[in-house]
Amino acid sequence: MLEKPATRIIALYGAYNELLLALGAGDLLVARTVADARLPQLAELADLPVIGTHMRPNAELIVGQKPDLVLQLSGRKEARLQTEALRKLGINVLTFEMNSFERMFDVLGKIALLTGREQQAAALIRGWRGRLAALKARHAGQRPVRVFYEVRYPNLLAAGKGSIVDEIIAYAGGANVVREEKKLVRINEEALIQADPDVYLLQKGPMNPDPEPLERRAHYRDLRAARAGRVLVVDEDRFARPGPRAVEAAEELERWLHPQAR
Repeated sequence: MLEKPATRIIALYGAYNELLLALGAGDLLVARTVADARLPQLAELADLPVIGTHMRPNAELIVGQKPDLVLQLSGRKEARLQTEALRKLGINVLTFEMNSFERMFDVLGKIALLTGREQQAAALIRGWRGRLAALKARHAGQRPVRVFYEVRYPNLLAAGKGSIVDEIIAYAGGANVVREEKKLVRINEEALIQADPDVYLLQKGPMNPDPEPLERRAHYRDLRAARAGRVLVVDEDRFARPGPRAVEAAEELERWLHPQAR
């Protein structure tokens, strides 16, 4: 796609920026989205020109930055339409889906190839694989802790089997009680009560900005997790975003799920 390594990149999804920074390629980024200023991990991008939001980037501002590569998350219809519009303007746009650690590693390898940083990527992936393998080995043969991950409330939305959240839970020695093979799953309270998880994870972030404590929810306070005090508020950006911090999220959750192992 590119005749030489990219030197002017715009990433429309923050996880790509985190991967580029991990590769030591932050100097190749020429613009950012509005949301990128929100995370301390992306603080060094704060002074870059803003080209809109992840889902609604400003095509004119993007063209003005003369990027040789734009990165976007695939999947949602609105993102596809934006991608098609940018390509019609002659912009090189690559889209990736990242819903697992393996997909994240694959995307990192492709980004490294496009930026001439293959060795850095290999070292990062080797280190991350080692840390995840250590987590998996620590709980091999043990009965997993049954976990529910709340993405949004009300209009309850949960993390399904098609999400990196599911893998984070598994590496931490848990098992997601939501079995549907989708990233996000709509679930009713009756199904949640029937599942009665050992642990309830409350995501806090853009999709669930101010999660109501379970004890204030009439049908939730009798859940096994609520009665046992096994409710944890987690950072959406770390747990639901497939980036370098997803490995840290798995390690953090493992320590919380299995304090007796310490």
